[in-house]
Amino acid sequence: MNKHHDAKLPARKSIPPFEALRAFDAVARLGGIRKAAQALSRDHAVVSRHLRTLEDWTGTALIERTAAGAVLTEAGQRYHHQVGRAIDDIADATLELLKRSQDNSLQVWCMPALALHWLIGHLGEFEAAHPALDIELRSTHEQADLLRLEADVDIRLVPASEMPFQPAPGVQAVELARPPIIPVASPEYLASVAEVRSPQDLLGHELLHEEDFDTWRIWLAAHNITADELSGPRLWDGHMTLAAARQGRGISLTNPLVVADDLASGVLVEVGAGLPDFCAVHPWSYWFFARADRWDSPAIHRFRNWLTRTVNREMPPRDKPAG
Repeated sequence: MNKHHDAKLPARKSIPPFEALRAFDAVARLGGIRKAAQALSRDHAVVSRHLRTLEDWTGTALIERTAAGAVLTEAGQRYHHQVGRAIDDIADATLELLKRSQDNSLQVWCMPALALHWLIGHLGEFEAAHPALDIELRSTHEQADLLRLEADVDIRLVPASEMPFQPAPGVQAVELARPPIIPVASPEYLASVAEVRSPQDLLGHELLHEEDFDTWRIWLAAHNITADELSGPRLWDGHMTLAAARQGRGISLTNPLVVADDLASGVLVEVGAGLPDFCAVHPWSYWFFARADRWDSPAIHRFRNWLTRTVNREMPPRDKPAG
């Protein structure tokens, strides 16, 4: 028996023109007709006409025109609550279909310091091995919405305090590396200041900070040093503090992956390397995230295997993830 024998299409009157629904959805999400028109690349008069079409179709006022702009009526809010979810489902299903049928591209989001100072310098090796794969790398502090296919892969830092770590439902993850944070400075800076013999000595130096003082406090606390009052320039993110360290402005905290080229060239040196009072501090680790149902798709599988091999090749044994 044909399982579709009793299937019926929805009544024609129950499904308005899709362009009218898109216009209504855009106005509801963006809070105005002109904003919706700009997002849809339509004239605002066209969007207004679509709204009137939808209101005529349903026989219900969905938008109230006020001096401040267009706002949803109570009926409009109820309707958009359902229609908006349906449009999201259509978009998600379409993106997923495109991804499954076009596995020749890979969108990777990554923490800025790792992306700029390590991954970009190694990515050519992967691209040469997979010339048919179109790769897009985005350096960002934002976490990708993998379930909505905002990216295929996301590489994030996960704090040690969240271990054992469990990713969100529908997402799979694996630890890539657990590098320590290490103090670094230029040879010129170190030659111009008092010699560093112990972690306590660093309190007398110019410490370079990111957005706040927290990373230095974590490192100092691991060395049993309480630092209630810290000073020094705050430079927002890690690659800014590294840039300042290269210019001899002070001592920055980073990790061996991010600073590998600078250490190899002698532009920066690890402060306290080899001294017995300096210990390894591991406040977080890099993790590789992807959708669970796409974890073993060819592009993601190849990239994950390459990335894992490359990190393991370059990281000292103490910095590799367990297992």
